[in-house]
Amino acid sequence: MTIFNFILWDASPEIVQLGPVSIRWYSILFILGFLIGQRILIRIYRIEGKNEKDVDTITIYMLLATIIGARLGHCLFYDPIGYLKNPIDILKVWEGGLASHGGAAGILIATFLYSRKATNQSYLYVIDRIVITVALAGCLIRLGNLMNSEIIGKPTNTPTAFLFVHDTHKIIESIDEDMIKDVKMKENGSKIPSGDNTVDLAGIDVDIVFRKGKIDKDSIAQFLTYTIPSVGAHTSEHVIFPYPIVPEIKETGNEYHAVIKAFAYPRHPSQLYESLSSLALFFLLLYVYSRKKGNTPEGRLFGLFLVILFSLRFIYEYQKENQVGFEADMIERFGVNMGQLLSIPFVLVGIFILLRSFKKKNEII
Repeated sequence: MTIFNFILWDASPEIVQLGPVSIRWYSILFILGFLIGQRILIRIYRIEGKNEKDVDTITIYMLLATIIGARLGHCLFYDPIGYLKNPIDILKVWEGGLASHGGAAGILIATFLYSRKATNQSYLYVIDRIVITVALAGCLIRLGNLMNSEIIGKPTNTPTAFLFVHDTHKIIESIDEDMIKDVKMKENGSKIPSGDNTVDLAGIDVDIVFRKGKIDKDSIAQFLTYTIPSVGAHTSEHVIFPYPIVPEIKETGNEYHAVIKAFAYPRHPSQLYESLSSLALFFLLLYVYSRKKGNTPEGRLFGLFLVILFSLRFIYEYQKENQVGFEADMIERFGVNMGQLLSIPFVLVGIFILLRSFKKKNEII
């Protein structure tokens, strides 16, 4: 039997490798979010007759607040004991670990500090305009998460599911880079029930390309029998290999192709869901602002941002894998994970601010 063709996601997180330094999609998209946001904010300030140079100051505040807030949020919310034992690890941002809730809190604090100095711009005035750009930045950052194959969704049989196979690809390539020239993967249309029978696993062909002269044809099967199980142990949440390993070996030119029939978990592309939602929110906020521009009631955009973004975040958490182990216990005891728990106060504050923005006049959006 065949199944819908899922999206086999094998994108590299790196754009280019320059010696020991690599330029990654996540970094470019993160920076791009701030650069585009700055141009949008300059346009808004120009329309409203504000000093455009203020945007440079705001951008610096937001950049520092996002990085510091997101990093501290991850450390405090998801692994406080580990980071308290090794506080120096908090500074190792390059190793990953940023929490969007922490970033949001950082932006709120930074905006407050900025508005105290900018006497002609109230807190709600500034934050109303900042959240337009934050929504767009959130879209790009979640695309960066997709390029990193991180923040993955739970298994699903929906046709929009992704097969996250890049980790498996990279581990196989790294076994012996001198011997293994390339690894190629594609769906083969087969399926089997998963171990818990919640989803069907998608069949994939893992084509491992060996260089002739580095290994002989008769040794390939034995080599794979010893090495692939260790790969499967590290990537079993994405790809499952059969045992014993019985590859189909073909000889072409200066290469041997060893094809292994394996299976991959179809998963919700939760990063893409959040990215598209943030993009839609960006256009909604831009539309609401464009109707009255400088006369937009204070708190209107901020309230909409908080209610919509974090309500959707709460919902999407049901489709995402837990980020840390203790969240499974949280769900069992309280019915929510850490991401959902942290979203609740943002939604409640957003509702209050949004209702307040309608208080003076009986308006509709």
